[in-house]
Amino acid sequence: MDNFQIETAQNVSIYQNVAGIGDRILAYIIDILIIFSYWLLSIFLLGALGTDDDDVWVFMMVLGLPIFLYHLFFETFWNGRSPGKAAMKLRVVKLDGSKPGFGSYFARWLMRIVDISITTGGVAVVSILISDKGQRLGDLAAGTTVISEKKRVNLSQSLLVTVPDNYVPTYPQVTVFNDQDVQTIKTLYTDAKRNGNHNVIVKLAERLKEKMVVDPQETNIEFVDRVITDYNYYTQQ
Repeated sequence: MDNFQIETAQNVSIYQNVAGIGDRILAYIIDILIIFSYWLLSIFLLGALGTDDDDVWVFMMVLGLPIFLYHLFFETFWNGRSPGKAAMKLRVVKLDGSKPGFGSYFARWLMRIVDISITTGGVAVVSILISDKGQRLGDLAAGTTVISEKKRVNLSQSLLVTVPDNYVPTYPQVTVFNDQDVQTIKTLYTDAKRNGNHNVIVKLAERLKEKMVVDPQETNIEFVDRVITDYNYYTQQ
């Protein structure tokens, strides 16, 4: 449950990081603390105002409305985030990576009754753990999931690669790219190799050939790998 693939309109596969169960639970706890603090403050204010017993239930219903609509309101108007999700850098998205509509947020919110409220979160946790896209029942109904926007950096995602001392570059045209371009190329290339998506490497190689205006006499994998190494050679000189 580390990531899932999205095929963009340009037929390029990218990967979204699925939010971990731990981050989602922490986000939920933060939201619960905010709701609990609001509720305590509301009770304190009612007591301070000395509200009549006949009016207490009316005030309680009015003050309880924000709690009832908390997740629906924030996710709808804060681009798929609640305060807890924002704190943990999480966001609700459609499975194609696009922004959900109100209907999707409403379906997630409605299913919270089964996922979380009635079962104290047990159904949600089990569903998220067994789903390869990190979906609770509400996500399955809405066609959504929760992704992590935390940047994960490791050696395979680093721009720098080791260039041998006697290395002879092949494509000086790589200088048409900048660091950000090559970082994107390397990330797509590494992910595609790891997941066996040869079609992604083919499309990536074709884009690079067009941009560099070259006609390499080597395999697509060798070509993309050489482009990354050549770029490092020229920028490290």
